[in-house]
Amino acid sequence: MDKPRILIVDDEIDISEILKFNLSNAGFEVECAESAEEALGMNPDSYDLILLDVMMEGMSGFRMAEIVRKELKSEVPIIFLTARSAENDLLTGFSAGGDDYIGKPFSIHEVIARIRAVLKRSTEKREDKKDEIVEGNLRITLANKMVYIDGNAIVFSKKEFEILYLLVSNKGRIFSREEIIRELWKESPYVLDRTVDVHVARIRSKLGTYKSYITNRSGYGYSFMPDK
Repeated sequence: MDKPRILIVDDEIDISEILKFNLSNAGFEVECAESAEEALGMNPDSYDLILLDVMMEGMSGFRMAEIVRKELKSEVPIIFLTARSAENDLLTGFSAGGDDYIGKPFSIHEVIARIRAVLKRSTEKREDKKDEIVEGNLRITLANKMVYIDGNAIVFSKKEFEILYLLVSNKGRIFSREEIIRELWKESPYVLDRTVDVHVARIRSKLGTYKSYITNRSGYGYSFMPDK
């Protein structure tokens, strides 16, 4: 089995070398770039994950992530590494296309654990993505973005469909509001938890007799749990 390929982008060479040494020992194939400009010339989409510093000379990590997502159309997972941890910075990172955010100083063990978790989610997302999902008389088709209940087509807005598909395609997994925002509102840094609640309420109303399939565990988040 091929080793996951990690690209470290950081202008602090000492940090890059420490990360490379430890990640290599943990079973990853690692390469480093000292700037976003250099990294963009290394075909970022060819890697399994990018560890990306935010504050660098020249192009910032946020700007590089935007280029990777919007111009290169790449879905390669990105974890930001930065000393900045304010809420606005976190939102900026996620809106730029980041999958996770680790503050400096960091624990190597934490970095490795986060990388493995993000890679696992990425792999599951690719493997579990289905053209059609059927739960009893509830049918969701990805090709035409439609939901059918008892054979009748029900119209869902774009975000309603995306939330429903996210939950249904990860049956039993609980998604926090923050995770849902991170997955589905990357282009907007101004989405509140309440926005998710409103969309879920609309989804439930449209599901009718199947509304109980969308469950909410207080303090944790939402999940799709069909009745047994």
